[in-house]
Amino acid sequence: MKPIFARGISNQFRLTLAIILSVILIVANGRLDPVRKSISSVLSPLQYVANIPGAMLDWSAESFATRNMLAKQNKELLRQQLLMSERLQRFEHLRQENDRLRDLLGSPVHMDSKKVVAEVMEVASDPYHQYVVLNHGARTGVFVGQPVVDAQGVVGQVVQVSELTSRVLLISDATHGIPVRVTRNDVRLVVNGTGVLDELELKYVSKSTDILVGDLLVSSGLGNRFPEGYPVARVMSVVKDDGQSYATVTAQPLAALDRIRYLLLIWPDDIEPQQEAEDELSDEAIIEVSE
Repeated sequence: MKPIFARGISNQFRLTLAIILSVILIVANGRLDPVRKSISSVLSPLQYVANIPGAMLDWSAESFATRNMLAKQNKELLRQQLLMSERLQRFEHLRQENDRLRDLLGSPVHMDSKKVVAEVMEVASDPYHQYVVLNHGARTGVFVGQPVVDAQGVVGQVVQVSELTSRVLLISDATHGIPVRVTRNDVRLVVNGTGVLDELELKYVSKSTDILVGDLLVSSGLGNRFPEGYPVARVMSVVKDDGQSYATVTAQPLAALDRIRYLLLIWPDDIEPQQEAEDELSDEAIIEVSE
């Protein structure tokens, strides 16, 4: 007797088809980057549209702020301005002294690099990766590998760029690492993310390494990815177990990764000389053609 309902696709066939598709996607993963970039560029306007309700709410909150709140904010800003002015005066004296020491040593002074303020449009919902989406992309000159900081320290680096937006991988992501040095004694180490927003780790730290709780870690400049001297994290614990080959060192990022809104995109110091050189070459080419 024939069954009333015909049997569907067998589980073995489904499993085989899933394995074949998985292998194809793994092999073609590297060739799908242009497709991902194109899709991201197409979806960028939708991200702006999705950001409109939040922007309207922010505008409404600012519009309905009371006079007393504005007066308190103005008073607090004035106090902070006075404190910053006093610190700026001290830093200016230190900068002049540093310039004189560099002149004595014959060391070049670093020029101010190009910087652009960007706003966070979206926070990643992926439980395995930690990244944010900014409202600047290729049109602004953003590039893959570009360092990103906030008012407290290093936030991460750009890993994907479309025409209007860019994706920033946070330093707390488990796949992220950044070379650092201890400001107290210039010991060079590497800080890695743990997948937790407020916790970083330093792997393969020898037990004899001079590192203490409270040490400030800043970017070392090695690898030519992050500029030297930007604050990254502060050491929170150092555990030296006799049964382990290395010390267990954890640190806390200085940037408030759980509530970032405005970030700073930084360009290399040599971008302006390169641009000037390209302009000079183009001018020479124009002159030769005209002759």
